[in-house]
Amino acid sequence: MKSAVVSVVLLVILVAWPVSADRKDLPGEGGYGGSDEEEDTKSWFPLDNQLSLSYYDKICPNFEKIVDTKVREWTKTDPSLGPALLRLLFHDCGVTGCDASILLDHKGSERRSPASKTLRGFELIDDIKSEIEKSCPGLVSCADILTSASRSATYQLGGPYWPNAYGRRDSTNSYARDVEKVPSGRRDITGLLETFQSYGLNILDLVVLSGAHTIGKAYCGTIQSRLYNFNATHGTDPSIDSKYADFLRRKCRWASETVYLDATTPVTFDNQYYINLQKNMGVLTTDAELVKDPRTSPLVKAFAEQPPQIFRHQFGVSMAKLVNVGVITGEDRIGEIRRVCSKSNSKRY
Repeated sequence: MKSAVVSVVLLVILVAWPVSADRKDLPGEGGYGGSDEEEDTKSWFPLDNQLSLSYYDKICPNFEKIVDTKVREWTKTDPSLGPALLRLLFHDCGVTGCDASILLDHKGSERRSPASKTLRGFELIDDIKSEIEKSCPGLVSCADILTSASRSATYQLGGPYWPNAYGRRDSTNSYARDVEKVPSGRRDITGLLETFQSYGLNILDLVVLSGAHTIGKAYCGTIQSRLYNFNATHGTDPSIDSKYADFLRRKCRWASETVYLDATTPVTFDNQYYINLQKNMGVLTTDAELVKDPRTSPLVKAFAEQPPQIFRHQFGVSMAKLVNVGVITGEDRIGEIRRVCSKSNSKRY
């Protein structure tokens, strides 16, 4: 049975990268779009809704180099920004698609939602945008910057490098009420699957992208009910390993404290997260559900028992799918290239 499960996983891993072939009809020089310049966008963007691996090759050839350099500079000072960028991307793509709506900062925006108060990395994205505007004004979207920066951060942490196709435009809208669409750490597997399927992702993507918890931290406020009042019993979730539960209770007396999502190798991008799940050492409710649910537990087991590179490879495949969810491109004519990532060009708040 064990070998059968592993074989299935390895077969599923052999999937093609979900990006289009390179295009020749790249945009020309200059322009933001989104307001008075909207009629001129025909000369700047491909006339279809496909992204391109070579989108910036001619108009901003140093784009990815600038992103990589800035991410390295910031994470050298604050290593926690690496996982924070990945989380920021998940929260962007998980609402209305990968359109940088999470970056808009105004009353009633996603960013101002109470559910977004622990998100970080905004200043880093602003710094990257400011640097890119010096050499490529009006050409690089904040959505593409966030997509590229999250990959750089993941790779610098020892994670995979996946090919990013570019050409996204930025959303002009952002609503706090939409944040409830983002999968929370308290949902069951059925609810998570429904959400992922609405993105065009599948059960393998769910298990693999949950593996991002191999790095980063969670605020204790998100797990205190699990530790101190599970199902209104005033006790601890009995599914948590008893020694680990004792540690978490000592660590999480205050909601503002943080705890590593991977207690064993918290700053290494590996498959230890899945090994921990099999030892009942999942921090979030959703982590624990992955190993309990018969639909996901065989995948958890397979990733725990295989070499870390198997997980790393599949994580890259699933990320390349995620970053293409709900993108806005030139054909859509409803987005813009923001001048500043926190503000829309065409709206006054």
